[in-house]
Amino acid sequence: MTTSTEPLSTQPLDNQVLRRVTWRLMPLLLVCYVFAHLDRVNVGFARTTMMADIGMSNTMYGAGAGLFFIAYMLFGVPSNMLLARFGPRRWIAVIMVLWGLLSVSTLFVSNHYEFYAVRFLLGMAEAGFFPGILIYINSWFPARRRGNVTAMFTLAVPLASVLGAPISGWIIEHTHGWAGFHGWQWMFLLEGAPVVLLGLIVLWRLPNRFTDVSWLTAEEKRRLGAELQREEASKASISFAKFILDPKLLLLFGIYFAVMLVINTLNFWTPGIIADSGVGSETTVGFLTAIPWLLSCFFMVLCGMSADRMNERRWHLVVPLLMATAGFIGTGLFTGSTVMVVLFLSLATMGGATALPMFWQIPPMFLSGRDAVAGIALVSSLGNLAGFLAPYLIGLVKDLTGEPSTGLYILAVLIALGASLVLLIRGRATPASG
Repeated sequence: MTTSTEPLSTQPLDNQVLRRVTWRLMPLLLVCYVFAHLDRVNVGFARTTMMADIGMSNTMYGAGAGLFFIAYMLFGVPSNMLLARFGPRRWIAVIMVLWGLLSVSTLFVSNHYEFYAVRFLLGMAEAGFFPGILIYINSWFPARRRGNVTAMFTLAVPLASVLGAPISGWIIEHTHGWAGFHGWQWMFLLEGAPVVLLGLIVLWRLPNRFTDVSWLTAEEKRRLGAELQREEASKASISFAKFILDPKLLLLFGIYFAVMLVINTLNFWTPGIIADSGVGSETTVGFLTAIPWLLSCFFMVLCGMSADRMNERRWHLVVPLLMATAGFIGTGLFTGSTVMVVLFLSLATMGGATALPMFWQIPPMFLSGRDAVAGIALVSSLGNLAGFLAPYLIGLVKDLTGEPSTGLYILAVLIALGASLVLLIRGRATPASG
C-alpha cells in the first residue's frame, strides 16, 4: 500500500468531507432560493385575475413583471459590496426580510402604477441574493465540486414552480373572497410571509466562513483552505477594472442574456400560455405548469453530474440553450393544443433550467478573489436586462396580435445566438480539477 509523502494540509480534501459541507449548507440555501424564486415569479400565476381586478393590459403586466429586473440590474453590484462588508449571514438575512415584506405588500396594489413600484422595490431588495450565494458557494467549494453544488442550488428554480404552481393555483381558486380579499391577494400573503421567518433562521444558522464552524476539524479546514488557495493562484486572473473593458464581459453578458430570456419567459408566461391553450381551471393550470419544471429537476442534476465527471462546460451549456430554442419554436407553432404546448414547454424548461447552473461555472474562471464579488454581480445584473425584455415583449406581442407566437420566435432567435457565443469561449472553459 502506497502512501503520499505530501503534507496532509496540501492534499485535496476528501469527497466525504465535501459531502458533509454540502449537507450542512445546501438544504437551507435551497429552501431560501425556492422562496426567492417563487416570490419573484408568482405574479405569473396571479396574472389573469389580477389584471382583471386592477385593470391592467398584457403590456402593463409585462412591463411591471420586468421592472423587477431593472432594479435587479441597478442594485446587484452595490448589494454584493455590502455583502462583502457585513458578511453573508447578516446581509442575506436582511435581504430576505426585506423581500418577504415587499412580496406581501403586493396584495395591496390597486393600479398598475402601484404594481410597477412594488415590483421595482422587490427587485432592489432581492438583487444581491443570487450573486451573493454564488460568491458564498465559491468560498466553500473547490472547482471540482461546484458544478454539482451549483446545480443543486439552482434546482430551486424548477422546484419553485413544481411546488409553487399547483399551490398558487389552488390558493387563487379556493381562497377567493376570504375576509374580503381576492385569491391572488391571499397568494402573495401566504407565499411572502414565510420568507421573513427564513431570514431570521439564516441569521441564526448560516456560518460566514468555513473557518468558523465546529463540524470541520482543524486539519479539514487547512486542507480546504489550501485547495481553494491553490485554485486562486492557478487562475490567469484579470482585475475587475480591466474586466469591465474586456471583450469577455460582452461575451458573458450575451450568453447570460440568452439564458435569462429563457428563464424569464417561462417564469412569467408559462401559466398564461397553458391557460390560453384551452385550460379553464386555475388549479389545473398550476398542475400542468409544474410538469415541465419537474422534468427539468432531473435533467439539470444529471447534466451537472455529467459536466463534473467530464470536466467540460461549453457543450453542457450549448445543448440546453438549443433545446430551449426548439421548445419556444414548437410552443409558438402549437399554441392551441394543450398537449403540444406542455410538451414543447417541457423541452424549453429542461434546457433553460439546466443552462443556468452551467453558465455560472464560467465567470469564476476569469475572476478571482475580491474582484469576483463585483464581477459576478455585474454579469448577473447586466444579464437580467433580459428579465425586462422577455415578459414585456411577449405581453406587447400578445396585445397586438392576440397570441404570443411571434414573440416566442423572436426570443428563439436571440437564444440561438447566445448558444453560438458559448462556442467562442476558448481554453479556460473547463475548470481545474483540483
